[in-house]
Amino acid sequence: MMNKKYLHLLFTLLITLAVQAQKPTLFMGATAHLGNGKKIENAAISMLNGKIDMVANATMIRIDPSAFDTIYRVHGKHLYPAFIVPNTTLGITEIDAVRASNDYQETGSINPNVRTLIAYNTDSKIAKTVRSNGVLIAQVTPRGGTISGQSSVMHLAGWNWEDAALRIDDGIHLNWPSSYYKSGWWGEPGTTKENEKYNESVTTLKRFFKKANSYAKSSNLMDLRMESMKGLFNGNKTLYIHANNASDLLDAIAFTNEFSITKTVIVGAEDALKIVDELKENNISLILNRVHRLPSKVDSPVDEPFTQASKLQESGILFCLSYSGDMEAMGARNLPFSAGTAVAHGLEYEKAISSITLNTAKILGIDEYCGSIEKGKDATFFISSGDALDMRTNNVEKAYIQGVVVDLNNHQKELFNKYKNR
Repeated sequence: MMNKKYLHLLFTLLITLAVQAQKPTLFMGATAHLGNGKKIENAAISMLNGKIDMVANATMIRIDPSAFDTIYRVHGKHLYPAFIVPNTTLGITEIDAVRASNDYQETGSINPNVRTLIAYNTDSKIAKTVRSNGVLIAQVTPRGGTISGQSSVMHLAGWNWEDAALRIDDGIHLNWPSSYYKSGWWGEPGTTKENEKYNESVTTLKRFFKKANSYAKSSNLMDLRMESMKGLFNGNKTLYIHANNASDLLDAIAFTNEFSITKTVIVGAEDALKIVDELKENNISLILNRVHRLPSKVDSPVDEPFTQASKLQESGILFCLSYSGDMEAMGARNLPFSAGTAVAHGLEYEKAISSITLNTAKILGIDEYCGSIEKGKDATFFISSGDALDMRTNNVEKAYIQGVVVDLNNHQKELFNKYKNR
């Protein structure tokens, strides 16, 4: 009988040989939008063991068919890195009107220990519809209170949240107090009033952060809320500050400087163009509100939300697009069309691709793995027969997450096929 030790060595050798025998899969002929602002008209892109193995111009290299396991000829089609939707409740809400299906908010005002990670539902029917438009990665984010909790970056596929997790507990979300608020019906101008409790709210925040900072330096006790805050002070986590008014943005930036928080991202930032110099000086990145929205003020130009991206690009600010707001989970499928609207209002096409791929990956701290089509990164991408930013032509035919084929079927497609011939 063969010794167990030698049997183990034999199995190890066989596995090693099998891995070495694997050949890459090649995609030939597509227009590849690399996500870094560049594109290749006639691309040759291969993947091996879940990673991008080659990115080249097919007209500049010689292809040996025997070197590849499978060759997909995708001439006339478009290849994109996975689109990434930040600041979304996708995966932790299903039906807005059914409270039992919403798991994005906890009671209380300050909850840094709340984690969306363990609430993420990989069986969400909504997620399946969203990835049909090329959105394959999401930053699943909590809502409510002053400090909502911790977000995590998830793949929109997997058996469970452990499978889906790409970056766990990437940052803490702070809803900055608003110095002004509007009254009146949503469809009317209403009146703007000063928030008399603004300074009190900021003082409460400072008190909590001072306590958390002290805990991070010396405490021997165990406090879940304080433990969750540690990463902000040692640079392991990002502080996501949700704010829109220019004065609030400036106060928030001063706040982060006071506590020496090195990784700060402002979410919303509707008045960002008013404080461009301060954003640059403090190296602040932005997650913008959805492009398809009304202007923030009554006297603002009607196209202000559409042109913001191109103006920020010209200013040299790192930003990405989101789709937060009403019906944001199901609306995440429209993220690429938001980028298309920005293109129609001045943003260069490849930069628009970056605003929902590599820019987002950089802001979320996952650009080492995804966000662009580059050798060594995860093979997380999709192929569309048309322009993915145009709702009239976008048609995702193939998608991969870390080299694994993504099922693009969903409940809506099933119903369409069921009733189309009736």
